[in-house]
Amino acid sequence: MKQIERITYMEQILDEATEAVSSLSEALEKYSTVQDKLQELIAYYTSEQWRQDFDDDDAGKIPSNLKRGVLSEDAVYHLLADNTDLKERMKELAI
Repeated sequence: MKQIERITYMEQILDEATEAVSSLSEALEKYSTVQDKLQELIAYYTSEQWRQDFDDDDAGKIPSNLKRGVLSEDAVYHLLADNTDLKERMKELAI
């Protein structure tokens, strides 16, 4: 690889890596800010209140036009599983 090609190629790597690091930093900041809220969601999801809300939805007592993915049994479970997987990935990358 000639000098100009090498410098151009390395400059592309620098630009790509700078963008990736910046994007990840922003994403981690956002991720960090929702961790306390995620704990609130876990507490709700494992509570009797969630069960009551779930049962009321099943009985048609909750308006059908209300966004209520939190009352699905899978949505929160999948989020928690994805969150656990993401933490494992971050640990592996840190090593």
